[in-house]
Amino acid sequence: MERRIAAETVLRAARPVDSEALATLGAGEPFELLDVTGGDAWGIATAHGLVGYLDAALLENPA
Repeated sequence: MERRIAAETVLRAARPVDSEALATLGAGEPFELLDVTGGDAWGIATAHGLVGYLDAALLENPA
């Protein structure tokens, strides 16, 4: 399900907050949400072609 990033955040390689940063995602960027576990969203940052984790609270709710 496509969602939008609500505020700038870092796409991480793994769930731990101190894992490798893959990219910085800006507000409004698309994010293809695949799963949510323990407050972490896993999906595809489509503008960057990268798969990773971010804080699920930073995703906009679908319209």
